[in-house]
Amino acid sequence: MQAEINTKLVNEIKKRRTFAIISHPDAGKTTLTEKFLLFGGAIQTAGAVKSNKIKKHATSDFMDIERQRGISVATSVMSFEYKNTLINLLDTPGHKDFAEDTYRTLTAVDSVVLVIDCVKGVEEQTKRLMEVCRMRDTPVIVFVNKMDRDGKNPFDLLDEIEGELNIQLHPLSWPIGMGKDFKGVYNLYDKSLLLFNAHSKVTSEDLPVNDLNEEVVEQKIGEKFASQLREDVELLEGVYGSFQTEPYLAGKVAPVFFGSAINNFGVKELLETFIQIAPLPQPRPVTTRIVEPTENKFSGFVFKIHANLDPRHRDRIAFLRVCAGKFERNKYFHHVRLGKNVRFSNPYSFLARDKDIIESAYPGDVVGLFDTGNFKIGDTLTEGEDFYFTGIPSFSPEIFKEVINKDPMKTKQMEKGLLQLTDEGVAQLFTQFGGNKKIIGCVGELQFEVIQYRLLHEYSASVQLNSIAYYKACWITSKDPKKLQDFIKYKSSNIAEDKDGHLVYLAQSEWFLNTERTNNPDIEFHFTSEIHK
Repeated sequence: MQAEINTKLVNEIKKRRTFAIISHPDAGKTTLTEKFLLFGGAIQTAGAVKSNKIKKHATSDFMDIERQRGISVATSVMSFEYKNTLINLLDTPGHKDFAEDTYRTLTAVDSVVLVIDCVKGVEEQTKRLMEVCRMRDTPVIVFVNKMDRDGKNPFDLLDEIEGELNIQLHPLSWPIGMGKDFKGVYNLYDKSLLLFNAHSKVTSEDLPVNDLNEEVVEQKIGEKFASQLREDVELLEGVYGSFQTEPYLAGKVAPVFFGSAINNFGVKELLETFIQIAPLPQPRPVTTRIVEPTENKFSGFVFKIHANLDPRHRDRIAFLRVCAGKFERNKYFHHVRLGKNVRFSNPYSFLARDKDIIESAYPGDVVGLFDTGNFKIGDTLTEGEDFYFTGIPSFSPEIFKEVINKDPMKTKQMEKGLLQLTDEGVAQLFTQFGGNKKIIGCVGELQFEVIQYRLLHEYSASVQLNSIAYYKACWITSKDPKKLQDFIKYKSSNIAEDKDGHLVYLAQSEWFLNTERTNNPDIEFHFTSEIHK
């Protein structure tokens, strides 16, 4: 029986690919997500992400404020099937103010598709996101988007990406022309010519081409473009040679595809290659060992919490990445931090806002768990073993605002809203030590706007947010309890507690922080909070 379970588990793992799409805002990430979903039959029509004329909005942007601003501010999770492969796709916020949500999402995936705008090239946020991928050696595929616009020379763009992002590239498709002269791409991976038709919005033809000197190439794209393509391909094959999967899986080499997501061009080729080469669900480090996906006992961790996914039901969903074994509906699992057993009668899989109840899930899958307040980001569920999955970051905020309640009758709603929204991980909530002044800390200004909007629209709590001149929040610990007590006593106006009761020092400036660190060698100042202390 054990062998049967293992075989079934191994087969389920082989079917799965879990990845995130990352990019700078406006590079076309949400549009690419929609095209993937169209290929998987998960949606029938694409939403127009930024069109006010069209009422259908991007499938993965489900919060009102996202639809108004035309940006993604929360990671969306979507599952779809394509050619017998179950794909779990996480569409991340591109905006830098929501980087923390994206960083945590990258802990829950096995690979990444990075979208780059061919007009703008490598942008600031792209660099930051790639640094996180480099830290984990996450395999990356690059999709160069908007080839139907006049952008940078493809060779220059490759040099720029390699230099700026510190990763070797290997083109697997190559553009023929650009902008109004864009004729299509040549697929270097399977030697076929893909012809672009700007008017039909679909790939017009896919021709197998064994030899680029064949007459049909000139007939289709013209002599000038055929000559340039032969020259380019000869140079590419000389420089890059044949593509090897191992360096890609090790995070050392990134395959590159060119296309136009809005025109659904080059997307299918990217998706087909992705399911062939992308990694299966991978082993994960925990505090005591490495967890293998093929282990019979289930384990997984919560990487995201979202309040009010469905505003009508005031629900709160914890997103759990299954790392090993089989997750089953109505089965009791061990909640490591709380030390108690929990079970779930309505676990969900997602297509953006739509939820389907599932009976079971396997490594690589993302499951939505209805949460009444039991979960925090980083929580681990197992079948009895005590450990935590490591490397789930919580960053020190850089902007601080005091929360002023404008309606004392709604104090309860405000406090509930603040707790639930900050549990999602986009902001930190601090309470001044010995008082009840509430302070929100974020890494970006836009997060405050989202919190204020959601407090009003989801909790009926009207608040004013007043800026406070703090430089950084540092979690403080000490091996000497008396020294810690003395520090708190003398610095009480700068001491707060986070919502887990951990002590935090709010520094007014870099100079103040450095001075306190020098004057108090027995106190440790931490810039990231490992979620479990």
